Parts: sequence; structure tokens; C-alpha cells
Amino acid sequence: MSTPGGTGASPGPREQLSSEGLLRGLGRWDATFLTVGSVVGTGIFITTADIARVLPHQGLILLVWALAGVLTLAGALAYAELGSMFPGAGGIYLYLREAYGRFWGFLFGWAAFLIVMSGGIAAIAVAFGEYLGSFAPFFAMDNILLSVPVGPWTWTLAGGQVAAAVAILVLTAVNYVGLREGAGVQNFLTVFRIGAVIAFAVLAFAVQARGSVSLLGALPDVPLLAGVGVAMIAALWTYDGWYGTTFAAGEMRDPQRTLPFGLVWGTVIVMVLYALVNLVYLRALSLEEMAATRRIGETAAIALVGPLGGRLVSFAVLVSTFGCLSATILYSARIYFPMARDGVFFRSLAAPHPRFHTPGRSLWAQSLWGVVLALSGTYEQLYTYVVFAMLLFHTMTAGAVIVLRRRRPEAERPYRVFGYPWVPVLFMLASILLLGNTLVEKPLESLLGLAFLAAGVPAYLWWRRGASAETL
Repeated sequence: MSTPGGTGASPGPREQLSSEGLLRGLGRWDATFLTVGSVVGTGIFITTADIARVLPHQGLILLVWALAGVLTLAGALAYAELGSMFPGAGGIYLYLREAYGRFWGFLFGWAAFLIVMSGGIAAIAVAFGEYLGSFAPFFAMDNILLSVPVGPWTWTLAGGQVAAAVAILVLTAVNYVGLREGAGVQNFLTVFRIGAVIAFAVLAFAVQARGSVSLLGALPDVPLLAGVGVAMIAALWTYDGWYGTTFAAGEMRDPQRTLPFGLVWGTVIVMVLYALVNLVYLRALSLEEMAATRRIGETAAIALVGPLGGRLVSFAVLVSTFGCLSATILYSARIYFPMARDGVFFRSLAAPHPRFHTPGRSLWAQSLWGVVLALSGTYEQLYTYVVFAMLLFHTMTAGAVIVLRRRRPEAERPYRVFGYPWVPVLFMLASILLLGNTLVEKPLESLLGLAFLAAGVPAYLWWRRGASAETL
């Protein structure tokens, strides 16, 4: 067997090939860093400003972040049980398939490939391009390189989109040539991000505070229930991506223990990092200043240490975004691999690379579509259509813990969710909260998202018919 690097040697003593032909090489801290890397992107450097606008109270802001972290941890605990039961590539696809049938797993994968994950890759990559443009003006989003009329519309190509496409292709190539190479890049970027956040906090607490932290001040004269609801939704979306590690379980050493460890401890690390960053914001800025800015991370750094601090934070966000893109490319390609093996997706994606033992074709198919979305400029509009559907899948996946406890009580569960059934129910309620808000705030997009899922029905029947024909 070849190693991921293709030297022709057998896998090392701590590495082995899974039954799927993928290399099991990820350890506990690889899984933990993948969880952290999947979550920490640009959101924490922006979202607190949005929260301050609807909930101008220091104590409530920290409370919202803490509650969002607890709800995310509840989801991680629930998914950890499912991952220990089904320790293969695919994550949510596998869990939905085993709990509700192959059709529901397919619908998730259908949405993931066409928009959710590929669109997420495009959005993160363009955000990387935007920040890169502040250091290299050629890659700025306002640097229009090409403008082409297309019927009643005009398609434009900006420097930021070029940077996005290059970043996607480079990181895909790294992940293509080996699991250890992809994980190595991801680990390095994650360690850098953790170190940057800690250094930011240490520096902020070393200088004199500009703002006074008063967590028990008088409540603001705003609709508190509505404000907390909107703020919770913003914070929960900033935690989004924590479940990405489940997709790569097929390439973990001892996945029945490694996956729960990586999910839970990765989420805890993110909670601590987010708490530190928000304390820095409270020391650096008043509530009015927080609400008035769009990029609160840079504004806080400038307030504490001057313009150089703002540039350093911009660079940290640039690296953070690149790392989040790397993690998303690594884990999301693992969804389509088991779908193809089940006969509900393109058969050509079902085989791992014979030399590198990575889902190579799945990686390139996903990333090339992500490049198309990034260059088209339509990913943001498309992404809003499936937000509602994605929340449905999260609700169903948490419910799968309860469904499988009842249907398969005798099944092996190396990890059992703490606080069952209340922990998965808590996460389901959080997902339903987001569902309701999305339906109220974006009813048209939500309905279009459901229509998009409905379009997956004939696609599923077509693939199943092809799979049945092959067995005749």
C-alpha cells in the first residue's frame, strides 16, 4: 500500500486503511483542531457588533454567547453518540440514513453538494479574498477585472473572486495528495488562530481598559425577548460548522473514541476563545462604539493599541478565514463518498485514490463547483434558500439519537450522550427556534429552499433506478 504522500511504503504503525479504502490517520487532537477550525472564521470578529445593536447590555451579551455555546455543546454531545455508532465517512448523511432511511440521507447530501457546503466554500473563499484585498489591492472586491452583459444582467469578475478561486484550488490540491498533508495544514492554521486569540486577549488585558465592564447594570429599554432571540440566532450561526468533524470519522484512528473527544473538546475550546474575545471587546469599547462598527475586532484592536493593532487583527482574520476554508474543504468532501457507494450519487466518486487513499474525485467535484459559485457571484442568494432546509436536517439528526435508542436499543454505543434525553431535546429546541425565526424573517427563501429539496426527489429516483439496473 502507498502512504498518503505516495512514497510506496505501507501505512505507519498508527495508521491503517478502513474498510472504505480511506486512510485512518487522524488522532484525537487532529479531530479537535478540525472542530475548532471548522467554527472559527470571520464571525467572532463581526457578530458581537450585531448583537450590541439589538441587545445593548454587557451582561446580556456575554450571557447570549454562553447560552449559544451550551446549546452548541448539546449538539456536539448528541452527534458524538451517533458518530460512535456509525464511525464511517459521511456524518449527518449516515445518521439520517440509519434513522429515517436512505432517502433522507440523500436529501441532505443533495443540498450539501449543490449549495450548502459548496456555497459555504464559495462564501468563505470570497471573504478570504476581501481581506486579502486590504493587503494586496489587486484582490480587492472593488477591483473589477471583467464585466460581461448576460441578457438583462451583467456578470462581473472581481479580484476577490480570483483570490477565492485560487484559494479553493490550492487547498483542494493539498487535501488531494494526502490526509496527513491536509490535516497538517489545518492543524498549523488552527494553532495559529488559537495563539492569535490568546495573544490578542493577553495584550488587551495588559493595556489600560478604555471601557468599564459592568455585567449587572440596569436593563436596556428595548424589547428584551425579541432582542435576546435575535442575538441568540446571530451567536448560534457564529458557532456553525462544529458538526463538520463528523464527516471525516472514516479517516480517524479509533473513531468511536476520537470523534466524541474531538467534537466535545473542540467545542469547549471555541467557547473559551469566544468568551475571551468578547471580554476584550467590553474592555476596549463602549456599547455605543460596539454598535456603531461593522468590524468590531479591528475597531477594538485600534482602540487598545492603535492602527497597528487593527492591521494585525486584519491579518489574523485573513489567516482565520483561510483556515476555515481549509477545514470545510477537508470535511465536506467526505459526504459524497458514501453517497456514491450507496448508489445515490455519481458512481465515479465512490472510489478512493489508489495512491493517496483520499476521496480525490469527491474533493475535486465539490471544489470545482465551489469555484463556479464563487465566480458566478450567486452563492449568497442561493445559500439563503437552503438555510431553512439545513435547520430541518439538524433537528432531524438530533432526533435520530432518540429514534435509534428506541429502534436499536441493543446496538453498540461506545459513547452515550450525557443527560439523555434532555440534551438532544435541548438542541432540537434550539434548532426549532432558528427554524421559526428563519421562516418569519425570510418566508420566501424558506419556501424556495423546500422547493429545492423537492427537486431532489426525481434526482433520487433516477439514481436509485440506475443502481437497481446495475444489480440486474
